[in-house]
Amino acid sequence: MKSVGSGIILLYGNADVPYNYADNTYHFRQDSTFRYFFGLDVPLMVGILDVDNHEEYLFADDVDINDIIWTGPMPSVKDMAESAGIYKTGSYEEAGKFLKKAQTSDRQIHYIKPYRSFMLVQLHHMLGLSISEISEHASHKLVMAIIKLRSKKEPVEIAELDKAFEIGYLMHTAAQQLCKPGQKEQYIAGVMEGIAKSYGIGLSFPTILTQHGEVLHNHKPNHILESGKLMLVDAGAENNEGYCSDHTRTSPVSGKFTQRQKEVYQIVVDAHDYALTVAKPGNTWKQVHLDACKVIAQGLKNLGLMKGNIEDAVAEGAHALFMPHGLGHMMGLDVHDMENLGQQFVGYDDEIRPSSQFGLSSLRMGRRLEEGFVITDEPGIYFIPDLIDLWKSQGLHTDFLNYEAIEKYKDFGGIRIEDDVIITAEGSRFCGDKVIPYHVDELEEYLANRQ
Repeated sequence: MKSVGSGIILLYGNADVPYNYADNTYHFRQDSTFRYFFGLDVPLMVGILDVDNHEEYLFADDVDINDIIWTGPMPSVKDMAESAGIYKTGSYEEAGKFLKKAQTSDRQIHYIKPYRSFMLVQLHHMLGLSISEISEHASHKLVMAIIKLRSKKEPVEIAELDKAFEIGYLMHTAAQQLCKPGQKEQYIAGVMEGIAKSYGIGLSFPTILTQHGEVLHNHKPNHILESGKLMLVDAGAENNEGYCSDHTRTSPVSGKFTQRQKEVYQIVVDAHDYALTVAKPGNTWKQVHLDACKVIAQGLKNLGLMKGNIEDAVAEGAHALFMPHGLGHMMGLDVHDMENLGQQFVGYDDEIRPSSQFGLSSLRMGRRLEEGFVITDEPGIYFIPDLIDLWKSQGLHTDFLNYEAIEKYKDFGGIRIEDDVIITAEGSRFCGDKVIPYHVDELEEYLANRQ
């Protein structure tokens, strides 16, 4: 309220979404901003903050006997509001009347752009705006006020993120135990989802589990694991308070890396671990990303896959043939925290601006780091046949790329290693108090003890 200054702040929760008919819904997922401010994980709620009069309201409907028969009793709206420190309540319909009255008094109504069609329609009715006008009138001032608060995680939030990691640890170590020739990718993905639902709300995003890791977002676990392949697993959990984890591990299906796999894998480990040493308050994550890319480029040059001056190669984006994504993103109540508010506002500011260069344009977080930020550290190396063919046919970056040697790796797949990192006063630390095995020796030892 202090940051916005004046007017009315409208913060709306989510509604149930039908799965295939009205009464069969997807698992309810509360809007993260609404949950952050109100702590209420209940559908169809509207929070209003009257900045000028320093008053807060919660609008929602109490359940009736027909609801209670099917879903059981619930606290009253009044009791739920008081649990959030709010003492003025009304029905869901009265929220629209409140807003229309504010409009007649020419008071500015601040709201964030909706990402679900239901809320788009509700705002259309509540505010009398056309569907196209709703996005145009969203409040940039409110967006920036929310980002300012949610970017720096409080100790209670970090404790929840640590809990989310603990679930993620169980998921990923279970996947590593199941990683062996003849195993179905689908089965491993199902076991991981079962663990996520056993200890929390469920997955923080659809699991990527594949021996075709060169497909960055491969959501099709429909293969049988083969000896000599690499299994890439990018998955996370959402704990009971809505906080998320996001980790990636790449494991040799046979239990041991081939020499070629080990050489490429170690480069990714080196980039991952380098980022940890320089992830500290005051440094920009964009520079950490670029320096990690130099580690990757130098490692690939040592293997004969790249050539020339490494500084120039990274500056021109030649390395992005192998790592076409950014080093990481913000974490919190969303696995890509707050990106519904506008990723360019979450990850960038007036000092650090997004790039249009291929690869670097996919860096979702570039800002100067501050204590309390939680980000992912996720370098990778991928051999994407179609991209290799395209760049080769276009003659791109021939001063830096040894296409003749690269051709021999087109059957390699992909490697990514990812951890959630909390920025501390002195530097950084992993979420949680354990580490999912990823260094070559410890990973191979862990895989040797598979059941």
